[in-house]
Amino acid sequence: MTIRSLGVCAAALIAFVAPSVSAQTQPAPTTVLFIGNSFTYGAHSPVWKYRADTVTDLNGDGVGGVPALFKLFTQEAGLDYQVSLETSGGKTLAWHWANKRAVVDRAWDKVVMQQYSVLNPEKPGNPTETIADVGRFAHLFAARNPKVQISLTATWSRPDQTYLKTGHWFGQPITAMALDIRHGLDQAAAASPEVTMINPVGQAFNCAIAMGAADPDPYDGIGFGKVDLWAYDHYHASRFGYYLEALTVFADLTGKDPRILGPHERAAEELGISPKTATALQEAAWNTTQKLPCVNTAENHN
Repeated sequence: MTIRSLGVCAAALIAFVAPSVSAQTQPAPTTVLFIGNSFTYGAHSPVWKYRADTVTDLNGDGVGGVPALFKLFTQEAGLDYQVSLETSGGKTLAWHWANKRAVVDRAWDKVVMQQYSVLNPEKPGNPTETIADVGRFAHLFAARNPKVQISLTATWSRPDQTYLKTGHWFGQPITAMALDIRHGLDQAAAASPEVTMINPVGQAFNCAIAMGAADPDPYDGIGFGKVDLWAYDHYHASRFGYYLEALTVFADLTGKDPRILGPHERAAEELGISPKTATALQEAAWNTTQKLPCVNTAENHN
């Protein structure tokens, strides 16, 4: 073989090996699964189908929702996350276990689970079934990946459950229901060591109210310069509420300060959320996850 031939062979070998080496050194994206109902997929808001092409809807419903907001935040923060979701409206974790277990039964790096808004539809605030359902899923995911990070999303107080006489939390402060839901999920986490954290979304709602960024009672109108965190049914969240939910989960799962996203964050601009409101909600999410005082350092306008 001539020297020229050897040179050509060497070049070909390098060209063949180089991509393989590059592929081996390229870190795999962090995989995240969201399981939940309409509080995760963003019902009654433009968040529902938002950027659906950026996430994988395991049910094929074309949902973007809070997972798509989360995905965009990770991109803006320079992170590589592969986001999937399995959602169905009005369902408990027990329903997901009975009907969708095979769909989600695989290895994930992180899993975010959201239970029904009152925990138990028949016994509001009772965590007994939630404790059992969280345990089943926790064992399932840990069996696939012993290092999986599992979190539970503690959702918000519902005005219809607080201000209406038919509500389970009628007569109590608007902050009460969120704290009760958090307490129930704390019990579920304590019973399942695989659960690593609670995403304090309901407490972030409370924080936004305490900061003066959000109105506490949508039934008596929305105060000037404040936003309504809830949709027209005073049950689901509005685009502001879902944005705050996604910010809170982003802060918990990534450890990043959501305030780095800034007043001109892309999702806020696309959803019609003003720069000052975006900044205030980012601050509410950070203050809550870091257990800081709920102080608004920026004037907030809708």
